[in-house]
Amino acid sequence: MLKINQRDFDAIRGHGEEAYPHECCGILLGSSEGERREVKQVVRAGNTRSDRPEDRYNIAPEELIRAQRQAREQALDIIGFYHSHPDCPAEWSLTDLAEAHWLGCSYVITSVEQGKAARTNSFALLGASEEEKHFEDERLEVALPAVAAMARVSEAPSPGPESDRMSLPDRVRKDRAC
Repeated sequence: MLKINQRDFDAIRGHGEEAYPHECCGILLGSSEGERREVKQVVRAGNTRSDRPEDRYNIAPEELIRAQRQAREQALDIIGFYHSHPDCPAEWSLTDLAEAHWLGCSYVITSVEQGKAARTNSFALLGASEEEKHFEDERLEVALPAVAAMARVSEAPSPGPESDRMSLPDRVRKDRAC
Protein backbone atom coordinates (compact mmCIF):
# COMPACT_ATOMS: atom_id res chain seq x y z
CA MET A 1 0.00 0.00 0.00
CA LEU A 2 1.10 3.56 -0.72
CA LYS A 3 -0.13 6.34 1.55
CA ILE A 4 0.06 9.95 0.39
CA ASN A 5 -1.45 13.17 1.68
CA GLN A 6 -3.97 15.11 -0.39
CA ARG A 7 -1.58 18.01 -1.05
CA ASP A 8 1.12 15.77 -2.54
CA PHE A 9 -1.46 13.74 -4.48
CA ASP A 10 -2.81 16.96 -5.99
CA ALA A 11 0.75 18.16 -6.76
CA ILE A 12 1.47 15.01 -8.78
CA ARG A 13 -1.75 15.39 -10.74
CA GLY A 14 -1.13 19.11 -11.26
CA HIS A 15 2.37 18.37 -12.56
CA GLY A 16 0.81 16.04 -15.15
CA GLU A 17 -1.56 18.78 -16.27
CA GLU A 18 1.28 21.33 -16.53
CA ALA A 19 3.46 19.00 -18.60
CA TYR A 20 0.65 17.95 -20.97
CA PRO A 21 0.93 16.87 -23.79
CA HIS A 22 4.27 15.50 -22.56
CA GLU A 23 4.87 13.09 -19.71
CA CYS A 24 5.85 14.56 -16.38
CA CYS A 25 7.95 12.65 -13.86
CA GLY A 26 9.17 12.85 -10.31
CA ILE A 27 10.46 11.07 -7.24
CA LEU A 28 8.64 10.04 -4.06
CA LEU A 29 10.52 10.40 -0.78
CA GLY A 30 9.25 8.79 2.37
CA SER A 31 9.45 5.81 4.63
CA SER A 32 8.56 2.18 4.28
CA GLU A 33 7.78 -0.71 6.55
CA GLY A 34 7.31 -4.02 4.82
CA GLU A 35 4.95 -3.52 1.88
CA ARG A 36 3.58 -0.26 3.30
CA ARG A 37 5.13 2.95 1.98
CA GLU A 38 4.26 6.49 3.05
CA VAL A 39 5.08 9.55 0.93
CA LYS A 40 6.53 12.42 2.96
CA GLN A 41 7.69 14.56 0.04
CA VAL A 42 7.24 14.77 -3.73
CA VAL A 43 10.23 15.92 -5.79
CA ARG A 44 9.50 17.13 -9.31
CA ALA A 45 11.97 16.11 -11.99
CA GLY A 46 12.44 17.24 -15.54
CA ASN A 47 11.65 14.81 -18.33
CA THR A 48 14.92 14.57 -20.26
CA ARG A 49 13.46 12.55 -23.15
CA SER A 50 13.68 14.73 -26.24
CA ASP A 51 12.92 11.97 -28.76
CA ARG A 52 9.43 10.99 -27.49
CA PRO A 53 8.46 13.10 -24.45
CA GLU A 54 4.77 12.56 -25.20
CA ASP A 55 5.01 8.86 -24.28
CA ARG A 56 8.37 8.34 -22.57
CA TYR A 57 10.18 9.87 -19.61
CA ASN A 58 13.62 9.84 -18.11
CA ILE A 59 14.97 11.43 -14.95
CA ALA A 60 18.50 12.81 -15.28
CA PRO A 61 21.05 11.03 -13.06
CA GLU A 62 21.97 14.38 -11.46
CA GLU A 63 18.37 14.89 -10.33
CA LEU A 64 18.20 11.38 -8.95
CA ILE A 65 21.42 11.89 -6.98
CA ARG A 66 20.12 15.23 -5.68
CA ALA A 67 16.92 13.53 -4.52
CA GLN A 68 18.93 10.75 -2.83
CA ARG A 69 20.96 13.34 -0.93
CA GLN A 70 17.82 15.27 0.00
CA ALA A 71 16.21 12.07 1.28
CA ARG A 72 19.29 11.13 3.30
CA GLU A 73 19.47 14.62 4.89
CA GLN A 74 15.84 14.24 6.01
CA ALA A 75 16.19 10.61 7.17
CA LEU A 76 13.95 9.47 4.31
CA ASP A 77 14.31 7.05 1.41
CA ILE A 78 13.36 7.04 -2.24
CA ILE A 79 10.19 4.94 -2.07
CA GLY A 80 8.92 5.46 -5.59
CA PHE A 81 8.47 7.45 -8.73
CA TYR A 82 5.59 9.03 -10.59
CA HIS A 83 4.84 9.97 -14.17
CA SER A 84 1.88 10.83 -16.37
CA HIS A 85 0.31 9.18 -19.38
CA PRO A 86 -1.06 11.90 -21.70
CA ASP A 87 -4.30 10.71 -23.31
CA CYS A 88 -3.60 7.11 -22.24
CA PRO A 89 -4.81 4.97 -19.33
CA ALA A 90 -3.21 5.13 -15.88
CA GLU A 91 -1.83 1.63 -16.36
CA TRP A 92 1.78 0.53 -16.71
CA SER A 93 3.10 -0.19 -20.18
CA LEU A 94 5.74 -2.67 -21.31
CA THR A 95 8.10 0.31 -21.67
CA ASP A 96 7.34 1.34 -18.07
CA LEU A 97 8.24 -2.16 -16.89
CA ALA A 98 11.39 -2.36 -19.01
CA GLU A 99 12.63 0.99 -17.71
CA ALA A 100 11.71 0.43 -14.03
CA HIS A 101 14.65 -0.78 -11.94
CA TRP A 102 13.93 0.15 -8.31
CA LEU A 103 12.60 -3.10 -6.88
CA GLY A 104 10.33 -2.61 -3.88
CA CYS A 105 9.31 0.89 -4.95
CA SER A 106 5.95 2.33 -5.93
CA TYR A 107 5.29 3.62 -9.43
CA VAL A 108 2.40 6.09 -9.59
CA ILE A 109 0.82 6.82 -12.97
CA THR A 110 -1.72 9.58 -13.69
CA SER A 111 -3.75 9.59 -16.87
CA VAL A 112 -4.08 13.13 -18.23
CA GLU A 113 -6.94 13.37 -20.71
CA GLN A 114 -7.06 16.47 -22.90
CA GLY A 115 -4.92 18.34 -20.35
CA LYS A 116 -6.95 17.34 -17.27
CA ALA A 117 -5.78 14.76 -14.71
CA ALA A 118 -8.20 11.84 -14.72
CA ARG A 119 -7.19 8.61 -13.00
CA THR A 120 -4.22 7.94 -10.76
CA ASN A 121 -3.05 4.40 -9.97
CA SER A 122 -0.10 2.95 -8.12
CA PHE A 123 1.89 -0.19 -8.85
CA ALA A 124 4.57 -1.90 -6.78
CA LEU A 125 7.65 -3.16 -8.63
CA LEU A 126 8.33 -6.57 -7.15
CA GLY A 127 10.62 -9.52 -7.80
CA ALA A 128 13.89 -10.92 -6.56
CA SER A 129 15.92 -9.75 -9.55
CA GLU A 130 15.80 -7.70 -12.74
CA GLU A 131 14.79 -10.84 -14.65
CA GLU A 132 11.90 -11.56 -12.26
CA LYS A 133 10.61 -8.01 -11.85
CA HIS A 134 6.91 -7.36 -12.34
CA PHE A 135 4.30 -4.78 -11.41
CA GLU A 136 1.44 -5.51 -9.05
CA ASP A 137 -1.55 -3.28 -8.41
CA GLU A 138 -1.03 -1.33 -5.22
CA ARG A 139 -3.64 0.26 -2.99
CA LEU A 140 -3.28 4.04 -3.03
CA GLU A 141 -4.57 5.74 0.10
CA VAL A 142 -4.99 9.51 0.01
CA ALA A 143 -5.06 10.98 3.52
CA LEU A 144 -7.12 14.04 4.28
CA PRO A 145 -5.21 17.09 5.50
CA ALA A 146 -5.17 17.17 9.32
CA VAL A 147 -7.40 20.28 9.54
CA ALA A 148 -10.00 18.84 7.15
CA ALA A 149 -9.91 15.49 8.93
CA MET A 150 -10.55 17.14 12.30
CA ALA A 151 -13.43 19.19 10.87
CA ARG A 152 -14.98 16.11 9.29
CA VAL A 153 -14.78 14.09 12.50
CA SER A 154 -16.33 16.91 14.55
CA GLU A 155 -19.21 17.17 12.05
CA ALA A 156 -19.85 13.44 12.01
CA PRO A 157 -22.88 11.99 13.77
CA SER A 158 -22.42 10.20 17.06
CA PRO A 159 -21.21 6.67 16.53
CA GLY A 160 -23.90 4.10 16.79
CA PRO A 161 -25.12 0.99 15.02
CA GLU A 162 -26.88 3.01 12.31
CA SER A 163 -24.07 5.55 11.89
CA ASP A 164 -22.69 6.20 8.43
CA ARG A 165 -19.73 8.09 9.87
CA MET A 166 -16.84 8.35 7.43
CA SER A 167 -13.75 6.47 8.50
CA LEU A 168 -10.57 8.29 7.43
CA PRO A 169 -8.74 5.11 6.37
CA ASP A 170 -11.64 4.43 3.99
CA ARG A 171 -10.69 7.45 1.86
CA VAL A 172 -8.93 5.51 -0.88
CA ARG A 173 -8.23 6.55 -4.45
CA LYS A 174 -7.57 3.53 -6.61
CA ASP A 175 -9.31 3.86 -9.94
CA ARG A 176 -8.92 1.28 -12.68
CA ALA A 177 -8.37 2.28 -16.29
CA CYS A 178 -11.35 2.24 -18.60
